[in-house]
Amino acid sequence: MIAIVDLGIGNLANVRKALGGVITDDPYEIEKADKLVLPGVGNFGAVMERLEPLREVILDAINDGKPFLGICLGLQLLFEGSEESGGAGLGVFKGKVIRFQGVRTPHIGWNQLWKRKDCPLFEGIKDGAYFYFVHSYYAVPEEDIVAGVTDYESKGKKVVFTSAVCRENLHAVQFHPEKSGRNGLRVMRNFRRL
Repeated sequence: MIAIVDLGIGNLANVRKALGGVITDDPYEIEKADKLVLPGVGNFGAVMERLEPLREVILDAINDGKPFLGICLGLQLLFEGSEESGGAGLGVFKGKVIRFQGVRTPHIGWNQLWKRKDCPLFEGIKDGAYFYFVHSYYAVPEEDIVAGVTDYESKGKKVVFTSAVCRENLHAVQFHPEKSGRNGLRVMRNFRRL
C-alpha cells in the first residue's frame, strides 16, 4: 500500500490517480504503508508546521528503508532548511534550499532533466526528457545525491539546479510528475515497481 501524505494542499487526486494508494494524514496509515509519497506546494515553513505531527512517523519509515518519493516542495522538505522561511526541514539530506537569483520566478513550465547518476525512477526515460515545473526555490545538496539537473534560462542568465535526488530508498523530484504527461507517468510507474 502506498500512503500519499495529506498536507491539505497540492495535487493529491492526480498523484493518487497515477500511483494508486491512499491519501492520508493518519500516522497509523502512514506507519503501516509499504511506500510513502510526500507531495507538496506552498511555503516551506508553513508546510513544515503542518507536517510536524507526522515528522517522526515519516522519518521512521525512511529509516526503515521504505521506498519514499518527494514531489516538488516534498523534495525541498527533505533538506535541513530553506531561505523561504525559518525553521528546520526534515534534515534527511545535508544542504539547504535557496531562491533563484537573477532569473524570472517562479520557474513555470516544461523543461529538460539531464541525468547525473543512475536512479530507478528514470528507467526507460531518455536523457533530456521534459517535465513540468512550478517553483521559485531549489535545493543545493551537500552530498552526492543529485540524480538529475535542469538548466533554467531567463533574462539572459542561466541557472543549473538540482531537479532530482536519489539515495537508496529515497527519491525526490523538483518537477510535478502528475502533470508531466507520459514521462511523469513513467516516473510514477517506476516508483510503484520499487
